[in-house]
Amino acid sequence: MKKVFWILSALFLFGACAETKKENKDELKKPNIIYILADDLGYGDIGAYGQTEIQTPNLDKMAEKGIRFTQHYSGSTVCAPSRCVLMTGLHTGHAKIRANSSLPLSEEDVTVGNLLQDAGYKTGVIGKWGLGELNTTGHPNKQGFDYFFGYLSQLRAHNFYPDYLWRNTEKVPLDNEVVYVQEGKLKGRGSAAVEKNEYSHDLFTADALNFVEESADEPFFLYLAYTIPHTNNEHWLVDEHGMEVPDYGQYADKDWPDAQKGLAAMITLMDRDIGKIKEKLEKLGIDKNTLVIFTSDNGPHSEGENDPKFFNSSGGLRGQKRDLYEGGIRVPMIAYWPETIEPGQTSDHISAHWDFLPSACDLAGIEAPDNIDGISFMPELLGEEQAEHKALYWEFNLPNKGGKQAVRKGKWKLVKLDILDPSKTRLELYNLENDRAEQQDVSEQYPEVLAEMKKLLETERTESELFPLYTLNE
Repeated sequence: MKKVFWILSALFLFGACAETKKENKDELKKPNIIYILADDLGYGDIGAYGQTEIQTPNLDKMAEKGIRFTQHYSGSTVCAPSRCVLMTGLHTGHAKIRANSSLPLSEEDVTVGNLLQDAGYKTGVIGKWGLGELNTTGHPNKQGFDYFFGYLSQLRAHNFYPDYLWRNTEKVPLDNEVVYVQEGKLKGRGSAAVEKNEYSHDLFTADALNFVEESADEPFFLYLAYTIPHTNNEHWLVDEHGMEVPDYGQYADKDWPDAQKGLAAMITLMDRDIGKIKEKLEKLGIDKNTLVIFTSDNGPHSEGENDPKFFNSSGGLRGQKRDLYEGGIRVPMIAYWPETIEPGQTSDHISAHWDFLPSACDLAGIEAPDNIDGISFMPELLGEEQAEHKALYWEFNLPNKGGKQAVRKGKWKLVKLDILDPSKTRLELYNLENDRAEQQDVSEQYPEVLAEMKKLLETERTESELFPLYTLNE
């Protein structure tokens, strides 16, 4: 049993004292977990991480009352592999899904949903799944989740005003009229609305609030995968920018491009609704028994007419979505747990999405699988001695366009680019301790460090037949 289990016993022992009125209440009340994942939110997009234009008072307050991680990383630099990493605790050197695709999780995959479900948790995922559609092995109901509401397909999730969503295996029609792409790989999947009545984000928030209320008397795990602030990449179907939001709210009169008004309004809307969830927990009296984590699936995008430089969305880091520079993979993470996490903390612990699975297992008082890459960050949340990673690893393959790898060990970061074209392949070494923006390649100055880091590029991965990093064109 993990070492934090005794802390859970002390914090959450439920009806075990002599004064209890019901003997069957003398067992551990496991803490609830709400994991909120934004979509394409950059490191610098919220106030707690330096944003000055976009207002995020609820998230800022959570950071003030909880712990803010400054060196937390996403599972990948795009949606599908990042979510696969999050669910399985395996980084992209070992995970099944290593680039954007419609590939589903398999029966052999063990997700955090499976583990918490087996531990007695009611499990739900609301929002964007992207790891398996209807009648596949990757459907969330087959991957440890009792309840699902949202988009199964990440391509359909581009549209914030879809004509339908899924509730478990049932299609839920919505009062929106859409037009679909008529040719190419997005045919019948990519869409945009010509009549907008029901905004999917609003539906997700309402469903999340209902899930929390219905689950208040039992331990629950809610994975709330918001689609904000992703763009609708098919916005050109209706000749609008892709930052879809009901209105621009407090930013309507700003002298900004409409796409930037839309981005700001989306993020502030999400912040408002996270505040609603926090209020619901307090009203139900379960806030002190609920760990809330907020983060993003990768760095900011430059799609749908959005300009990530306008608000400094990368927070001074180099790169954005689809890069393995810091701006593509370093993301905010806030952990909030009243009376358990000491407020006002800032942590420079180096962590990543693949750490969530073992952390959730720690929280539930169960053993994590042996064959994962993650390390529980629960000790960091609780002020205990925290284990460190030997290294963090990422790979990302754009078929026939060039592969990328990155590895971090302590202060050192190595990026390998254009792997598939030997005439262009290059290695870049950075010292993040004094060059967080990755501006100075020091590979020539530190040949021994470079050699050590190059070795990690080989040892931290296994070959994938589905996503061959080195042999795609051979």
